[in-house]
Amino acid sequence: MHPSDDAIHSAPGTSIPRKAMGTAPSERMSGIATRDRTKEAFEDLARNELPGLYSLARRLVRDGAEDLVQEALLQGYRGFGTLKTDAAGGRWLKTILVNVFRDQLRKRARSVEEVAAGDLDDFSLYRTLIDEDPFPYSDSLHTDFLGTFDREDLREVLLRLPDIYRAPLVLRYMEGFSTKEIARQLEAPLGTILARLHRGRNLFEKAMWSYARESNLIRRGDDDG
Repeated sequence: MHPSDDAIHSAPGTSIPRKAMGTAPSERMSGIATRDRTKEAFEDLARNELPGLYSLARRLVRDGAEDLVQEALLQGYRGFGTLKTDAAGGRWLKTILVNVFRDQLRKRARSVEEVAAGDLDDFSLYRTLIDEDPFPYSDSLHTDFLGTFDREDLREVLLRLPDIYRAPLVLRYMEGFSTKEIARQLEAPLGTILARLHRGRNLFEKAMWSYARESNLIRRGDDDG
């Protein structure tokens, strides 16, 4: 999986909704005391980190990214006094956002949608590209294939994955968290996270191929003159 760190953001030219910072959270924050830190310092931190928080939220959920960010900021303000170093502020806020996402996920779903490894073992994106030959005469099939996807295409592919696979992929390959950090954030055993990353990569590649065919991003190998 090779999307760049900024591959899935809000659509180009789309400003971040003001709802993500809104006046309501600010008013609620005014009555909450922080330890050894000021409201102004938190607002500066939130303002600087808001684009990254919103981008992460959009990768995790199809709808409700603004609400996810709002709740994360409110919880961040309540715990602002526990932040040890200013340099860790951005990563700290993203961890809070992931925790909010995890808790919301648990409230919505009673069962975990696992995908058996056997369901994916027969698919290889590399082999499929060679067999289908969507880019005749290309010396870089994989690169050319990835180049057909824009940021919103990649986001749509991600959102087609089950939550339990999408979240580890986003956190590991787009946000740079270690597997141990992800295991702590999602409160899952390390071995489970490693397995979900492996299956998630396969699911992502399979979903990319299906999406490319559905959206006519590529030509069929049997479409030659």
